[in-house]
Amino acid sequence: MSDTKSGSAAKVDPKLLEILVCPLTKGPLRYDAAAQELISERAGLAYPIRDGIPIMLVDEARTLDGDTAHPTQAHPTQAAGH
Repeated sequence: MSDTKSGSAAKVDPKLLEILVCPLTKGPLRYDAAAQELISERAGLAYPIRDGIPIMLVDEARTLDGDTAHPTQAHPTQAAGH
């Protein structure tokens, strides 16, 4: 078996990245290859990419720090309404 942890995150299909949008804001996403996340600047959220698959669930997203993004909403999970 090869070591998959050394600089080897699974690649995300570039065509998939072109069509994905933030499920909360429907706005554009920025791909952060180093962190393996899709960043929504508007929502202030980072959606994880696991094994090359973007996890586009607000409940799975990480809230960005103030220096990483500038959220425009008070709290992004308020719209989830479970």
